[in-house]
Amino acid sequence: MASCKATDAVFHVDPPPAGKKLREAFYCAHYIHSHIAHFYALAAPDFVMGPTSDPAQRNILGVISKVGLQIGGEVIKHRAYAQSIQASIAGKATHPVGGIPGGMSKPITEEQRTDFEEKAKSCVEFSKFSLKLFNDVVLANKDYLNLITGNIYTMKSYYMGLVDNNNKINFYDGEVRVIDPEGKEVYKFKPAQYLDYVAEHTEPWSYLKFPFLKKVGWKGFVEGKDSGIYRVSPLARLNVADGMATPLAQVEYDKLFKTLGGKPAHATLAFHWARLVELLYASERLLELSRDKEITDPKVRTIPTATPDEGVGIVEAPRGTLIHHYQTDKNGIVTKANLIVATAHNYPAMHMSIKKAAQGLIKKSKDVKEGLLNMVEMAFRAYDPCSACATHTLPGQMPLEVVIYNSRGEVIETLSQNLR
Repeated sequence: MASCKATDAVFHVDPPPAGKKLREAFYCAHYIHSHIAHFYALAAPDFVMGPTSDPAQRNILGVISKVGLQIGGEVIKHRAYAQSIQASIAGKATHPVGGIPGGMSKPITEEQRTDFEEKAKSCVEFSKFSLKLFNDVVLANKDYLNLITGNIYTMKSYYMGLVDNNNKINFYDGEVRVIDPEGKEVYKFKPAQYLDYVAEHTEPWSYLKFPFLKKVGWKGFVEGKDSGIYRVSPLARLNVADGMATPLAQVEYDKLFKTLGGKPAHATLAFHWARLVELLYASERLLELSRDKEITDPKVRTIPTATPDEGVGIVEAPRGTLIHHYQTDKNGIVTKANLIVATAHNYPAMHMSIKKAAQGLIKKSKDVKEGLLNMVEMAFRAYDPCSACATHTLPGQMPLEVVIYNSRGEVIETLSQNLR
């Protein structure tokens, strides 16, 4: 979707209403399957099974055995619903081919629209169930709630995300809004202006760059208002928005911030809760779009006529803000491209979150077992990072090394897993 919007800008073309609505419907379905996968496969094992539980059980199979096979079936069914909608709209669920400059490659039929509507209704109910599960298992557990709101997993930063004309959340379109750690809006800009606000710092020990707010500056790996480090994520989107654009999600949005003590919320583990609020929003919005008869209009593309040159497209990927910037020759052949993916935006904050968790959890004379290392990983997993997207590598495992120093800076123990 970011690429679609960037190529629209390159060719100076605006898709017709039906084309935009199909794109957004596709994107809502993408959010549904992605957020379901993250919560049930990556977040739920820590909370449903317990962060220090037996690692052999701390996985999706353990979650299903605890909550029941029927719920496991519902997880699979609703991810399949979402992916089938994506495939219907854009040819494939993964690596779709439907988006082209000026709109979409084909319209949908009335039969497809009614199918989407029925599946979206079911997704709304499943989203409500998922939020109830989070409420009953996590929020009702005092220890878990203290873990979420405690200092170990808290980091004060700036936040970035797309908002619509009413400053409500929008995954597909809008302007980029940035708030400071106190919740004050500091910037609001159009996609084409991103280079005026975002710069990238490099370190000799990493191939991945460290984005920061240009007007604040790079001050190192420190948190707070004087640091240019910012975060993107489901919670970042909720923080920068004045509310949700659908009614049921708005109720859950209000509950989240009331429980966390107001806006902005800085609790990294609350990213999981925010994902479920967004799951409900995506399902509600998909239902709205599937009930819009204009979505079946056969005019889904405006044919480009202008000479291509340069364009920027920004969407909110499930993990956070995604920027695509292309420059082309007069024939539309790309001569330069810049991509800043959500994991890159969050890269500085992930370093800091992991370090803070490790220093808060690992204490002198306290035996460091697998459960503690998993709790360090929880600071990383909350970001739902795609290291493959950000670094173009796919290790397939969770490599981790923890080095423990004494007060004199001497290494007293090194713990590692999945390192080659």
